[in-house]
Amino acid sequence: GASRPQVSSSIKEHSTEPALIPRTMKATMVLLVLRPSIAFASRPNGVVGSKIFGVGKSPISISNRASVGRVGVVFGRSRSSTTSSVRASFVGHGVGTNAITPSSSRGKYTSKPFLATVPAKSASSLSASLRDILEQNDDKAAATTPSPPIPVVASSSAAAPLSTTIDGRTITTTTTASSLSTLDSENPYTDPIITISDSYDSGNGEFVSLHLVDGHEEEDVRVHVKIKPDPFTTLENKLHFQYFSFRSTLNPNSPAASIILLSGGEKKSVKVKYVLENAGEASYADAFEGYSTFVTTNVTPFDSDSWGRVEDAKYEGGRLSWTHVHALEEDGGASSAYFAYFPPYSQDMHLGLVAKCAEAKGATVESLGPTIDGREIDFVTVGTGPRTCWIIHRQHPGESMAEFYAEGLLNRLLGLDGTWDAVAEKARELYTFRIVPNINPDGSSRGYLRTNAAGQNLNREWCPSPAPSTNNNIDDDDDGGDNATYDAPTLERSPEVYHLLRHMDRTGCDAFLDVHGDEELPFNFLAGSQGMSVWGKRLESLHGAFLASYERANADVQGKVSYEPDEAGEGMPNICSNQIAERFDCFSGTLEMPFKECWADTTAAAVDVDGKVGWGPERARQLGASVLDALCYVAPLLRDEGEFWKDLPEDDAYVHPSTKY
Repeated sequence: GASRPQVSSSIKEHSTEPALIPRTMKATMVLLVLRPSIAFASRPNGVVGSKIFGVGKSPISISNRASVGRVGVVFGRSRSSTTSSVRASFVGHGVGTNAITPSSSRGKYTSKPFLATVPAKSASSLSASLRDILEQNDDKAAATTPSPPIPVVASSSAAAPLSTTIDGRTITTTTTASSLSTLDSENPYTDPIITISDSYDSGNGEFVSLHLVDGHEEEDVRVHVKIKPDPFTTLENKLHFQYFSFRSTLNPNSPAASIILLSGGEKKSVKVKYVLENAGEASYADAFEGYSTFVTTNVTPFDSDSWGRVEDAKYEGGRLSWTHVHALEEDGGASSAYFAYFPPYSQDMHLGLVAKCAEAKGATVESLGPTIDGREIDFVTVGTGPRTCWIIHRQHPGESMAEFYAEGLLNRLLGLDGTWDAVAEKARELYTFRIVPNINPDGSSRGYLRTNAAGQNLNREWCPSPAPSTNNNIDDDDDGGDNATYDAPTLERSPEVYHLLRHMDRTGCDAFLDVHGDEELPFNFLAGSQGMSVWGKRLESLHGAFLASYERANADVQGKVSYEPDEAGEGMPNICSNQIAERFDCFSGTLEMPFKECWADTTAAAVDVDGKVGWGPERARQLGASVLDALCYVAPLLRDEGEFWKDLPEDDAYVHPSTKY
């Protein structure tokens, strides 16, 4: 026609930021029609003019350069310096290669698109419809905002058209999901088929890219995620990471989901493959071999009994991957799933646990002191016995099984479930327990693997140690030479350890457990203080008797597999259980639980609440509860000055452990 729509000058002068898409996008195959409004002005001078699509508060202007025979697509903005501006084309309209520019840089595009995919060879059938969309009401367009247009329906002799309805509007396509190529974190777009979020307590997972795959693949969508690192660890000079926990949400109303569901006929689900891109760079990368990811489809990740494991996790080429089938909700809503290295234990769960303890008869809840982020480090005191037992959990925050262990221990010790227990009553008579359910609440809430808010590995902060050559955090009295000292613990870097040691020095300690999770070994085990100067027949025998009794109480415990013990005199005193053994000349051990499936006897003690054999939160609770049996067994021996080991049964003998299995 003689008149063509022209961009409004009041809008165009504010259009400054280009909207970009990846160069790999197959733009010739897809047309995106944006809602809710189309605003344009006309210029009756016969020159092909620019168009405006109203996208929420960010209109997109289309300026014309040349005429070509293609159909274009716009998905959103990009900050990528390697990608030039979007090129969108409309067939048969005289509109050529168009530069797309939003008028505002505030946020992403928010209006919901609907999609028609058309092979280029069939694009000519769009001419009339497209002209109607772009040129309707030429004379009034500048003053009015027409209703959203009905989407284009394309046909093709190459394939039978498929149809679906979105928001009451029919969409027909002959194109497979391969028409939509690759989207990445630098190219956010409206209504993505999958969104990744870690914005919850202990979340850790960053979206990298999304790929829609063709019908020849087993999955429909491939999503790449990476694990965020802890802050730089001063003493160890590294960035730790391994723990992950993130939410993935399928948006069934997205254009890509529509294509996938269309191509599957009556398909009611979308299969997604998740890939942890940087697993091979993790702190314990080899530990992903033989590991299976945890998953729940519950509305919250903090229902611990809802978690199970995926069945097809694979570590290959430095990447951990698994698949999940997102079933469509009956009401058409989004379908979500949470994935985690181990089910999370949130700060709210922690506060709920200590609140129950505070209300229990014979228990008090106090704070060791504040963390760097200002959280209180809660500890529970219970019992009136002559022996003092400290049990701490979760120095490494990503080892959330440790707090499930604490929950099981406290539940039995205090009868929080309303049941009476003879062993728990005996334990309260033998010991005064001081139990720290979570000594690193900052790192836990932040989704870290091994550090606190200051980036320090608390299990290396229990005494001063030689400073590495690149370390600037040396004692002020040192000259920075070969004898420079890394001072620890300090209120600035490790207040958690500083406060705890201050309390322990006041109360003393007769028995100590530091509860952790181990990435590599698929066992529950106890690591001792064999390398310290206090280690001898007494502590060796206590270690053996405790572990043997624990095995009798819980089939998930074994003593043959553990870390290789340090040689005499070669123990690291800045490690927690070593420092406590040396400081108080007491039984002290590091209790480790696996992230992997637990290799243990699948007896009744190893069956979870769903009747399935599988290591997870419930069995960690059971392990915490059953430690009372072992502590009661060794209580009379803890400060025995005689050669008590001569009277112990053969089954209680110390076993020299190994990492081989």
